[in-house]
Order: sequence, then C-alpha cells, then structure tokens
Amino acid sequence: MPHLESRTELIEVRDLRYCVRHWGAEDAPRLFLLHGWMDSSPTFQFVVEAFRQSWHVIAPDWRGYGASDRLSRPYWFPDYYADLHCLLERYSPDEPARLVGHSMGANIVATYAAVRPGRVRQLAMLDFLGLKPAKDVDAPTQLGKWLDGVQGHPKMSTYPGHEALARRLMGANPRLTADKAAFLARTVSRTLSDGQVEMACDPWHKIPSPAIFQIQDAMASWRKIAAPVLMLVSEQGFVQQRFGNEPDEYQRRIGCFADVRVVTVADAGHNLQHDQPEQVAAALEGFLTR
Repeated sequence: MPHLESRTELIEVRDLRYCVRHWGAEDAPRLFLLHGWMDSSPTFQFVVEAFRQSWHVIAPDWRGYGASDRLSRPYWFPDYYADLHCLLERYSPDEPARLVGHSMGANIVATYAAVRPGRVRQLAMLDFLGLKPAKDVDAPTQLGKWLDGVQGHPKMSTYPGHEALARRLMGANPRLTADKAAFLARTVSRTLSDGQVEMACDPWHKIPSPAIFQIQDAMASWRKIAAPVLMLVSEQGFVQQRFGNEPDEYQRRIGCFADVRVVTVADAGHNLQHDQPEQVAAALEGFLTR
C-alpha cells in the first residue's frame, strides 16, 4: 500500500533554512509534530496515516536535522525554543497551537509552553519525563566531556545502501516491520557522494552537553504549564526504563503538571510513533478533540 504523501517547503528561521513538512489540507485544524534527537520529520508518517480526522499536520526538521541547515559546530539548546516560537508565529499567528513532541521534542515544547503559555492550546509529550541525574558526573567532568568532544571530528555511521540501513533499524527495534524500516531508511537518511547512506543528522548533535541536565529546572517549567497535557508513556520506553522502579520519583514528576492525562502505549518502545501508531493516533485525537 502506498504511503500518504507529504509536501515540504523551505523557509527562513533565524537566518537558517528550515525544512517544514506538511500533511493534510491547509484549511484543516493545525497540529504541530516535533521530532526528537537524531531523528527528523518523516518519523511521524505512520501516526499521520492512522489519524481518523482531518488535520493540517506541520512537522519541521529541527536545525541540524533532516533537510534543515546544519551548523557543523556545537549546538546551543535554547535555540530550539526561539526556532519554535518563529515557526508558531508563521503558521499559527492568531491562535494558540496544538503541540506534540517526541522525546527531545517533548522537552522543547514543554519548556516553551511554560515560558509562552498563551501560545499553546494543548500539549502532548511522547515518552519523555526528564532525564535521570548522571551518576558520578559533576559539572567539571561534564564540561570536560564537552571540551573533548568539540576538539574532535564527529561522524555519522554510514551504510552501503538503504537496505543496509533498514536492516540496522530493524536490529535496533525488533518491533519495526520491514515495510516501515524501508520507508524510514529512505526518508530519514541522506545519500553521500560515494553512494553510501547515513542518517540525516548533523554529527555535532552527538557531542555531549557542556551542562548537566537539572531536573529541578525542568520541574519548575512543568509547574508553569497552563495548557492541558497528554503524557503518552511507552510500556517499554525510556520513561519506564528510568522510573518504572521508582514510583515515588515518577509521581513527583507527574505531579508537577496541573492538568495531565497519562496514557500507557502497550507493546511499544521509545519510538512509539513507529511501534504503535494506531494507539498513538487514537490517544492524540481523543485528547485533542475533547
């Protein structure tokens, strides 16, 4: 069965060329889908195909991902908030937006919703509830890791063709079917001049952050979110891996959200948008149209 076609446009966002993917009619209700780390906008293809209602889905490739411009140097995380603000000003200037973020994308949209509550109508976070404190890593150690990283020349893994990349994706995720793996291998990759294939990500994203993730900062943001929040937790994803055996910490974090609905996505790993797109689509539409 052929996949639902999307269309892309290139726009300027803060002096960078951004690639923005669209599905659906321009006059349908707008829904923003924001991808995670080392990923790009086609990752939401299967969820979009599972929607039962009409949406104008708007899914950008973050800076340094997909077909958006690369910096080829270290990235500064707060730039994502400013980029998102510019995207919303362009595509939803007159009304608060519906935002759905996966993993890193969820991190971005949640913090943005706290800082600009009037710009967000509804918020869905896919398999993200913050990171766990790194053991035996203090601020100087973390900064040293960053310094070591920026002195090197990061590279992406390469594969002889799309078929080899598809096999790699299936090896990393046993729930991924051959059809889905083949689609992702073609759409979230780029072909090099020698014919080899790599994921369409700037390798500089692999450099560790110079600062340790501070959960108290994230929780302070979550407490300021005014919009209703849908928390989709994969049964075997990162949230469960990090906090499944720490119910008190899990509840401490969930308790930061004033209006939150938690839905568990059965038989799914971290990439729930690949593993169970029908469950994800049904949960999203049930939340967004309530």
